[in-house]
Amino acid sequence: MQSRSHTEYRSGSDPRILRNALGTFATGVTVVTSLGDEGEPVGLTANSFTSVSLDPPLLLVCPARSASTTAALEKCEHFAVNVLRSDQEYISTLFATKGTDRFSEIAFDTCDHGVPILHDALANFECRTHAVHEGGDHLILVGEITRVRFTQEHEPLLYYRGRYRGLMAD
Repeated sequence: MQSRSHTEYRSGSDPRILRNALGTFATGVTVVTSLGDEGEPVGLTANSFTSVSLDPPLLLVCPARSASTTAALEKCEHFAVNVLRSDQEYISTLFATKGTDRFSEIAFDTCDHGVPILHDALANFECRTHAVHEGGDHLILVGEITRVRFTQEHEPLLYYRGRYRGLMAD
């Protein structure tokens, strides 16, 4: 029996309803990093991230077109996806804030191609750009994974219904 409390979206309806519906899917939180036109580090927060293939090893991330970093990601040869830990909400907020010097406030290294890799992330996926596709108000950036570093000692930072969340204890 279907619950009477369901809300419905139909094409042309209020986009906030669609956003709320999409928000029912919990996601991890990442920071995507690369290099800008002048070789400077650039990055943004993204929760549209997923694995695509193991053979070849591919992932995708979907940065918003409105983000200032997206233009650099669209042209980059290499990028990294840094999966945030449950105690790194401040990093997510930092990389989602416009007009800040994001890299002056965090610790990072660089990979073989100079792309910033965030310290203490749950995982760092270093990628070569495999494909770039249009995706409405987002860009679909597919990366071939060339190197991964990760830990199993921490929990992920989650985003659900417009708020940061953590995993419930077993």
